[in-house]
Amino acid sequence: MNRPVGILTAFTVAGTAALVPATAASAHTAGCAPTRPGTGFYAGGRVASAEVTVPKSACTTIAVSHIRDIHNPGDNCQTFLLAFLPAGGGDPTYSEPVQACSTPPGHRTVLATDVPDGTVFRVLYQVDYIEPEIQTVRFTVWR
Repeated sequence: MNRPVGILTAFTVAGTAALVPATAASAHTAGCAPTRPGTGFYAGGRVASAEVTVPKSACTTIAVSHIRDIHNPGDNCQTFLLAFLPAGGGDPTYSEPVQACSTPPGHRTVLATDVPDGTVFRVLYQVDYIEPEIQTVRFTVWR
């Protein structure tokens, strides 16, 4: 490729990339760090993760991705909600349930926005079955 054509191609690609808007999920979750919290407990038809703390970062959302039922790998959708734990103890505050799917696998679904650094929470998912054993869903949390 000659030099002028190469430069023109580079400018065209850069200009096109600048004009394409970011998706809502990527715009809200930019700079968020992933974690895979362990399982905390099962209660009332839901499985709760271990406690997760929002680190100091530019990320202001909590999102999930890479959702997969370990007993049914083709199932990559689940209903999630968050339990925000108060700093001084007491009852948690719950977010609204959100249906999240990992299609494609890296797709992130935002569960909460405007979350301050240091917030402690649990991720809960609705269980679809308990027999022959309780449903186990693997997922990544972005915070």
